[in-house]
Amino acid sequence: MNTLPPKNTIEFRLWGRYALFTDPLTKIGGEKCSYHLPTYEALKGVCKSIYWKPTIIWVVDAVRVMRRIRTQTKGTKPLEYSKGGNTLAIYTFLTGIDDHEDDASRKYGVVYQVRAHFEWNEHHEDLKKDRIEGKHFAIAKRMLERGGRQDIFLGTRDCQGYVEPCVFGEGKGAYDVDDEVGYGLMFHGFDYPDETGKDELYARFWYPTIRKGILTFERPEDCKYRKFVRQMEAKNFGIVNLRSVELEAEELEVFE
Repeated sequence: MNTLPPKNTIEFRLWGRYALFTDPLTKIGGEKCSYHLPTYEALKGVCKSIYWKPTIIWVVDAVRVMRRIRTQTKGTKPLEYSKGGNTLAIYTFLTGIDDHEDDASRKYGVVYQVRAHFEWNEHHEDLKKDRIEGKHFAIAKRMLERGGRQDIFLGTRDCQGYVEPCVFGEGKGAYDVDDEVGYGLMFHGFDYPDETGKDELYARFWYPTIRKGILTFERPEDCKYRKFVRQMEAKNFGIVNLRSVELEAEELEVFE
């Protein structure tokens, strides 16, 4: 990337045995098929699992694909919510392979490098006193070093993930020598009411292009293609129901 990242940027390695970044078109019949690339929404979810408060919005800048892309089809037994019990379905998971890894137990699985930063959620004016950038950033870095505040998932709960700090761009990636690979229309993310100020839920779509192994995401407001999903009201958190970032930072210092 040519521009310098914001000072409140985190960079981390994200990995797991499988990933399932679902194409919405494959959800209708119960079968699921993964995109070849992580979606913006899935990576934003990972950032929120590392650290999140309604005061901030995570913006995913870029992801670097470290291993050669592979897919694997498996039979699964998802819950049948309408009738109870389980049903049978075929899921196509995303996995990867490291041709240079000698250890068979570590040879397979997806590995990414992610760069993201947070911005203030301007639609929560009641949380204005909680906008202390340095303390939010300090807690985010500490939570990243601990592997996240909540469980990490690679697109779905079926795929457990893990995170650790890294330097974005370091190391050898599987697609570093490929100049450009373009993809078709792909799901980007959702426009939630608490982040847009409108009582409507929209789905965003875009045309991604991976260059030298790096996928640079369009910002949500720059996505040209949107589809209305449904009416939806924003959740009101309120400063009374929120533990201040100053208190959280003090507690972390006490227990460390």
